[in-house]
Amino acid sequence: MAVEVTPIEGVGAEISGLDLKSLSGADFDTLRTAFADHGLIFFRDQSISEEDHIAFAERWGEINVNRFFAAHPDYPQIAMVAKEPGDTDNIGGGWHTDHSYDHEPALGSVLVARVLPETGGDTMFASMYTAYETLPDDLKAEIEGKYAVHSGKHIFGEGPDTYYKQSDAGSGEDGSNRIGNAAVAATLEDPVHPIVITHPLSGKKALYVNPAFTRSVVGMDEAASKALLDKLYTHVFQGNAFHTRFKWQPGSIAMWDNRSTWHWALNDYQGQRRIMHRITIEGCALN
Repeated sequence: MAVEVTPIEGVGAEISGLDLKSLSGADFDTLRTAFADHGLIFFRDQSISEEDHIAFAERWGEINVNRFFAAHPDYPQIAMVAKEPGDTDNIGGGWHTDHSYDHEPALGSVLVARVLPETGGDTMFASMYTAYETLPDDLKAEIEGKYAVHSGKHIFGEGPDTYYKQSDAGSGEDGSNRIGNAAVAATLEDPVHPIVITHPLSGKKALYVNPAFTRSVVGMDEAASKALLDKLYTHVFQGNAFHTRFKWQPGSIAMWDNRSTWHWALNDYQGQRRIMHRITIEGCALN
């Protein structure tokens, strides 16, 4: 059966006609091209073990072992993205892109559905290629050559501004002890990245700021920085034409590019269990 790449309205492409456990070199080349072009690829009806998940991720690059998420008890390469019936908050419950707080942000992540709620738990995605392309010309000119500071301290660290409160983390070897290592967050040196990047795989321009981790625009006072970032965020929030809502099913896998997409895990399944396995792949410095 031939591999088919079917673009999805908004952002992404669904890949069919292959088994991730037995990819040929030609199959992988097709995936790499689709990933660069779309920034987001989906697979359905896959049946992969944790070992298969790791092997697939390693074909893309070195695995980033997450410093803050609970690790799978048997496979430290796999981060547990878990929500138990008693949890009220979820992980990733707002527009963001992972690892922009690193000096070399992650290439992307491979997320495998393991336990799904009966209803809800979809993930929203947005294209930062299209976000940039559809910016008004005056706003493109305003951000040309500008840089922004990114940080994870307020998300993963300690203090009143911390998003993921330790009291909400829960406990359990299944991954419900979800977020930790707050002391490590305090030692992070905040990186500076261009607001508009040239994507290292596709060569296309992409908007590279996000509401979770971008803190300020370099060289602007607080009020001006906030005003500029708010304009960019509002543009993306309202850009329904470049959003996609992915409905998870048993056997579903998503792989997104952190440099060219945002995502948002919807928290609309209170009282139900949702367990996802995530592997993140190391990236490179952005220009």
